[in-house]
Amino acid sequence: MSSNLLSGAKILLNCLERENVECIFGYPGGVTLPLYDALYDHPIRHVLVRHEQNAAFAAQGYARATGRVGVCCATSGPGATNLVTGLVDAMMDSIPIVAISGQVTSKLMGTDAFQEADTFGITRSATKHNFLVKNVAELPQVVHEAFYIAASGRPGPVLIDITKDVLQGQAHYTPVTEIHLPGYKVYSEGHSGQIRRAAQMIWEAERPFVYAGGGIIAANASEELRALVETVDAPTVLTILGLGGIPAEHRNFISIPGMHGSYTANMGMTHTDLILALGVRFDDRVTGRLSAFAPHAKVVHVDIDPAEIGKNRHADLPIVGDVKRVLPKLTAELKELAPSMKEKNAAARQAWWEQIRAWKDENPLVPERSQSEIKPQHLMAEIDRLSGGRAIVASDVGQHQMWAAQFIRFNEPRLWLNSGGLGTMGFGLPAAVGAQFARPDKLVFAVVGDGGFQMSIPELATIVNHALPIKIIVVNNGYLGMIRQWQELFYNNRLSQAELCSFPDVEKLAGAYGFKGRTVEKVNELPKALEEAVSEPGPYLLNVKVSPLENVFPMVPAGGAINEMVMRPPQPVEV
Repeated sequence: MSSNLLSGAKILLNCLERENVECIFGYPGGVTLPLYDALYDHPIRHVLVRHEQNAAFAAQGYARATGRVGVCCATSGPGATNLVTGLVDAMMDSIPIVAISGQVTSKLMGTDAFQEADTFGITRSATKHNFLVKNVAELPQVVHEAFYIAASGRPGPVLIDITKDVLQGQAHYTPVTEIHLPGYKVYSEGHSGQIRRAAQMIWEAERPFVYAGGGIIAANASEELRALVETVDAPTVLTILGLGGIPAEHRNFISIPGMHGSYTANMGMTHTDLILALGVRFDDRVTGRLSAFAPHAKVVHVDIDPAEIGKNRHADLPIVGDVKRVLPKLTAELKELAPSMKEKNAAARQAWWEQIRAWKDENPLVPERSQSEIKPQHLMAEIDRLSGGRAIVASDVGQHQMWAAQFIRFNEPRLWLNSGGLGTMGFGLPAAVGAQFARPDKLVFAVVGDGGFQMSIPELATIVNHALPIKIIVVNNGYLGMIRQWQELFYNNRLSQAELCSFPDVEKLAGAYGFKGRTVEKVNELPKALEEAVSEPGPYLLNVKVSPLENVFPMVPAGGAINEMVMRPPQPVEV
């Protein structure tokens, strides 16, 4: 086994190379200069972002688009604290990233030294695990443990805080060959008896419903989900984070459920007698008023994180395990039991599908169009037409995020990137940067609101510096749209600080950075404008002026049950 005397910075880079890290998204600072000096001669690519928060979002975009661990880096103090929002975002959505932060020299810790912050303490609740490295000899083991923890079990962010003297110090580097974490256990296989009982419950159900989420994407279990769904032939909904888990064009796929889910999805969830919950956490935006959620249903809940099972909704049958490992076993059991059980409720299941189709016909989810103004739903339909269900779409947060989830198809996993649990504005553009680095073969859209876009404008420089052909579509309604919608509907239309009174001239803005951009306001100009953006070999900034007062429907009001949907704007009463 080889052993070489190297600086801590070079040991760190060797470890990253052994973890197959291709690029790091970061921003240098005083205490990380030893690392950046070592990077000067190293093949790992460093992407200089314009804000550390965006480094974390770009690392997420990379991870979400590939399933691999994304890596970001920041200096001590403000650099590290700027990472925190991105870490919490990754924690909420179970995204594997490793964040490397510099720390002041060990001897200065606790003295309020220049750019000192208690990064280890601050990030304890923002990460799946965090490390403080004050001994260069410990660095290799820590780095490899960090990657293992980030990617295994329920994925999540891990932070490594490294003091400057560790980066500068020297040690004999011996490659780490094994990871041993006795206190960290991952339950992956699922209990065979519980799996068999689940198969029995599924065939016994008259109105089964599959509710799958981000755990399917995290586990790379899309094919396994599709095989199960086709075996059971059950209606299937995917959460916001689960879109692409089965193809949008699949005959069993309904839509997203919940606050802005379709009428069909929410009525199905309300009237089902068995929910097969796969890699989901029964989030409040899905369940609505929990006491009224799926009142007739038994629940079979499969999740790799035992803490999620029973946390919000009681599971009649819990299965702790990796959905990628559990679903093939469940499908095999279903096929084995099918000859004796499948026909038992065949008539009831046919009636269930007829009811699903009736709900869909009663209130179809179709994009609105107008001759006088560009409807945001129409814009999403046009993006969908050009993407063909195969492009990566990195969304920001707000109304446009919901319209995109409703009307853009995703026929593969890892195409739809958005901040789900934390709902972080400014996420979309840097996430698109990470995704384009990860998947240079893919058409990448950054679909952003006029609010969130202005939180991440500096990353236009990153896009230009690396000639990333990202198509930035600003859904511009002149408001913080979701804030305005809630103020209109629930605060007597008292619009307090919801209007964005100014927005840059995008042709000048894009031109200042050295690429093309334009504004489109007329309905008949929209298709051609989008086609021009897509055909442009480099980046493109398209500012689309949409209906300023359009609201997202269906909508479940806060505190409402998911079958208590507001389907459309209130209509004026004729006198």
